[in-house]
Amino acid sequence: MVVLNAAELQAILVEAFPGNDVPTVETVSDEFVMLCQPVDLQHGRPGGTLSGPTMMMLADTAAWMAILSQIGPVLLAVTTSLHIDFLRKPALRDVMARARILKLGRKLAVVDVEIFSRGETDLVAKAQVTYALPSSETSPQN
Repeated sequence: MVVLNAAELQAILVEAFPGNDVPTVETVSDEFVMLCQPVDLQHGRPGGTLSGPTMMMLADTAAWMAILSQIGPVLLAVTTSLHIDFLRKPALRDVMARARILKLGRKLAVVDVEIFSRGETDLVAKAQVTYALPSSETSPQN
């Protein structure tokens, strides 16, 4: 069940990382959250490809947004594990992340993230991200 919509998630991102180059939350549904990272030369690496750190940031952010979309603005949810496989060389253009929650427990959430270039269907990377969720007694909302 979606608790936060795209606009609410985007506001959290902008507030949490003021002045930073944050992705855009494009879609929020019960099944997945879709983010887009606009790409320019600062996101590239030699050879005219997208950098790995850009894709890792997008995977982590997409997982966080998917979790918050379901549990609300629990900003102290933190990454405990991120495994990413880089599958093919992406073009240096906007990159998308589709995050789907595999498990949402009381203490941990596990999210599957597919990363692809805008307009393409072939995955350029696939990540699994685990988040630790704070207990409700100790978790300040916002």
